[in-house]
Amino acid sequence: MNPKKAANAPTQSGGSVETTSAAIEPRFRTIDGLRIRCAESGGSHRATLLLTSPWPESLFAYSRMWARLSRYARLFAVDLPGFGASEGRPDLMSPRAMSRFIISLVDELGLERPYLVAPDVGTSAALFAAAAHPNRLAGLVVGSGGAAVPLELGEPLRSRVLDPDLDKWRAADPREVVGASLDTIAGGLPGDIRADYLASYDGKRYVESMRYVRSYPEELPALAELLPEIATRVTIVNGGHDRVVPVANAEFLHERLPNSRLRILDTGHFAWEEAPDEYGSVILDSIVFSSTSVRDSPTRPVEPPRQASLKGS
Repeated sequence: MNPKKAANAPTQSGGSVETTSAAIEPRFRTIDGLRIRCAESGGSHRATLLLTSPWPESLFAYSRMWARLSRYARLFAVDLPGFGASEGRPDLMSPRAMSRFIISLVDELGLERPYLVAPDVGTSAALFAAAAHPNRLAGLVVGSGGAAVPLELGEPLRSRVLDPDLDKWRAADPREVVGASLDTIAGGLPGDIRADYLASYDGKRYVESMRYVRSYPEELPALAELLPEIATRVTIVNGGHDRVVPVANAEFLHERLPNSRLRILDTGHFAWEEAPDEYGSVILDSIVFSSTSVRDSPTRPVEPPRQASLKGS
């Protein structure tokens, strides 16, 4: 394939990437005054999954589970503002602000109580959204994102959150910074997907996206106070070998959320990339978990993963 064509994919009319990601056909639409890249699977399934982009990736993070998930649910994937190929805005670059955008997105797309799949940076935004709008989301799948208070982050994320010298990051080559993160994905990435990720954070886009995680010291303590009040059923997924966002973050959430369960996968940070089949099973099983009682949900799994910790079982 032509690497230049792949690298330019986010700026073209459809933003599509070739070959391995053909099942995802993104389009741009204006939401809250921003040009947002999103994709949908269509279909008439009763369940709807809204999937948000991890960092530093894009909606193509779901490409290897897209076809499978679409057999059971209607899918909407989105690059959150300032992430992937979506246009950003400074006032949205924090979890609380992004949570409001997510609810606006639900309204704009006409989604009725979707299941929100929001790993990585989406974790805190999804939880803020569930706290503020308890009846708008049918359930959450989160994890691999900063949550613990005090901060429990490994490198290189910890430095990107706490380093007072943002100019150092402005001077860095974003393709080298993003490429180094992507190089840690066990098994690697298809070339077209990697090209999309690199193009998505080129120029000033990566350092601007850092503003989101740099709000964690102020935002996460506020979120921690809300966790015991969140009634929405939450499935928390984390890689057991995640050195960037250690399992302590997932455990922090599980201990405080009243209706949660914890899945630990045999992966590093990028669990959705390294174990897409197992991650997809967790997503599908979350639909059952969110529609039954906490005590009953283990007896009716869609496709149960290997490891689980479930309250009430």
